[in-house]
Amino acid sequence: MKQVWIVLGVIVGVVVIVGGMYASYFNKFVTLNESINASWAQVENQYQRRLDLIPNLINTVKGYAKHENEIFTRVAEARAKLIGAKTTNDKVKATGELDSAVSRLLMIAENYPQLKANENFIRLQDSLEGTENRISVERQRYNEVVRIYNILVQRFPSNIVASMGGFQKKDAYFKAEEVAKTVPKVSF
Repeated sequence: MKQVWIVLGVIVGVVVIVGGMYASYFNKFVTLNESINASWAQVENQYQRRLDLIPNLINTVKGYAKHENEIFTRVAEARAKLIGAKTTNDKVKATGELDSAVSRLLMIAENYPQLKANENFIRLQDSLEGTENRISVERQRYNEVVRIYNILVQRFPSNIVASMGGFQKKDAYFKAEEVAKTVPKVSF
């Protein structure tokens, strides 16, 4: 009879330990998933700030560069694409297009000395630069939370809990665009 109680005690102990581990990992996944959502919300918050700045920047540049309609159209289209993007991957792609269009807009501004001296343009350019820095920081935070989550999804024994709980690997990392990977040529 004593052996039955020992075996029963061991079985109950194993069930309690396994159940506790499952609950612990499940809660980690829930917490990290919410952290990913919160980090993404901060990225979107900074995107919105940039989207709000861009029309003012365009209007300021338009006053000096009236014949540069192609770039204004490109920026407006990229902005609309980002606003209409539904999935995280679509938003990441649309952001890259908007980044490229805004960079071209700022390059055009270099051709207009009066524009570069305009206080409103300088203030907008500074605000845009600050926003870009904030976006970079928030992207970095987002990538870090996704990295931690993905490691947990793939590592044993948490991968068992991930599989049972329906937690899947996230693949929406921010990566450098191909253009950023090439070394610029500088000549003096």
